[in-house]
Formats: sequence, C-alpha cells, structure tokens
Amino acid sequence: MRIAVLVSGSGTILEAILDAGITVDVVVSDRPCRGLGVASDAGIDAVLVDRSHFGGFGPDFDREAYTEALSEALVERSIDLVAMAGFGTVLGTAIHERFAGRILNTHPALLPAFPGWHGVEDALAAGVSVTGCTVHVATLEMDAGPILAQTEVPVLADDTAESLHERIKAVERRIYPATIAAAADALADGRDIESLIPKYKEATQ
Repeated sequence: MRIAVLVSGSGTILEAILDAGITVDVVVSDRPCRGLGVASDAGIDAVLVDRSHFGGFGPDFDREAYTEALSEALVERSIDLVAMAGFGTVLGTAIHERFAGRILNTHPALLPAFPGWHGVEDALAAGVSVTGCTVHVATLEMDAGPILAQTEVPVLADDTAESLHERIKAVERRIYPATIAAAADALADGRDIESLIPKYKEATQ
C-alpha cells in the first residue's frame, strides 16, 4: 500500500506514524511547515501544494481548484491510502471522489460529540468529565465519517485547553498509527477500510 500523509504544522503526528514503522511514500502540505522538513529528513517525497497559489487563507480561496491540484499530486504518485495529520485545509469534492473511503483523519474529541475546529475548547465549555480522540474515515461532511477507533481521556478539574489537548495528543499518537496500519492491511487484503468498524464496536461494548 502506498500511503500519503497530509500535514500543515509541526509534523509530530507524522513522526509518530514513522516511529510506528509505517512506510510513508509522500508527505503533502498546504503551506511551508516543519512537517515537510520531517519528511525530507526521513527521505520521503515532500510536496508543497501551497494555498497561497489558490487565493490563500481568505475569502478568495478556491477550494475546489486547490483540492483538484492536491488530488492530482496524489494520483500521480499512485497513492492508495491518505492520512490527514493536522492538515489545516478542508478539502472539496475531488479528493473524496478519487479516494472515497480511503482517507483517514483524527479528531480531538469523542465524535459525534464536539465536531469542528474547537473540539477541545468545546468539551471544556460543556463541562464534560470525559473527552478523547477519534480516528474516522474522512468524508465531504466534516467529522461525520465512520468511526474506526476511539479512546477516552479524562478531563481534570484544573485543565486548560492546552493541557487537555496535550493529553489527547498522547493518545492520538498511539491509536492513529495503529489504525492507519490496520487500514492499510485491510486494503491490501482487498477489504474496505470500513470493515474495521465491527472491531471498533466490539472493543467499545
């Protein structure tokens, strides 16, 4: 299986994926960032598909044209599985058509609770005693795809968004690489990634 990882920041999730022994064939970023350096240092094809060439980060951003360009970069490299790792751009239709059911993402909450960009802050604001990390299949609707893995993280009385997020990240760096590996094995065996869902349900019952 040829795996692509999409990054936008420090690349710590990418480092966890590599530390788990997963072979990554290309790393793609939407902006210059440390994650591309992590890829280059590891001898991995590092590709910048820069948002600044598609209208940047404001209202002029051409999401569909950007998504088409990124998708082409993945198709050209014969990618089988896409793993978003702190990727900061919501992608449009093209990638979900070309890689339907083969895009993974991770979210710092127990979906379907607290979707969106502020899952940690929203959990704190709601006063919940437990939140966590979710790995799911990415779909066109943000944070709404089938859940593949979840792990709970307790919310402590003195937690800030930063302290809680750090504990969630520690869990994320463990369950995300494991789920990526399981998804790659499923595809290699001719199974859909969603075949992993029964295992997730059994583990949480």
